[in-house]
Amino acid sequence: MGLGASQARLLLLTARKQDLELQLQMVQQARMQVSNMVSALFNRSSNLDPDSKENKKLESAVSSIQERDKQLEQQSRRIDTQHQAVQTEIDSVSKVISKNIESTFKLNGMG
Repeated sequence: MGLGASQARLLLLTARKQDLELQLQMVQQARMQVSNMVSALFNRSSNLDPDSKENKKLESAVSSIQERDKQLEQQSRRIDTQHQAVQTEIDSVSKVISKNIESTFKLNGMG
């Protein structure tokens, strides 16, 4: 891969990495909101009779919200895996660029 192509690839990978970091932040923010909702529901249910109809509805709502949190956690793991792969590729392309520059200087008698 030529120097120009490597640099273009590095720019593309850097942009992808930043996009993944933004996605991860958004997922983490959503998980925080889910956590706050569950906490609020638990607080409400603590003042209710455990066998009451309203408490059962709250438990059901907590269950569905916790399921959403599991989905967000899986999404976070997928994004993190992609982020690690992109970082590995960035490291590889950076090495290729360094070697390309080094060999160019050696060929021109500057090194």
